[in-house]
Amino acid sequence: QNYLDNFWPDLKAAHELLDSILQGRRERESESQENRGKEYPEHLPLEILEAGIKSGRYIQGTLNVNKHRAQLEAFVRLQGFGSKEAG
Repeated sequence: QNYLDNFWPDLKAAHELLDSILQGRRERESESQENRGKEYPEHLPLEILEAGIKSGRYIQGTLNVNKHRAQLEAFVRLQGFGSKEAG
């Protein structure tokens, strides 16, 4: 951050990228502290999910799980992709 502040104070995209990286690090640290001893992490708050979807860190779609091989086969169908509707 000091490097960006001192040498590239007007490079907005780099500052936004750094902010995104720092936010992601804070989220991971928070998640790891909260989830000690738990098999699955807690759900994230809605505002973090929405920001993550907007930034591209998370994706939104429908989870499809193979009922015969549920532990081995699953996929997420993204909204607007793979639609069977003819357009």
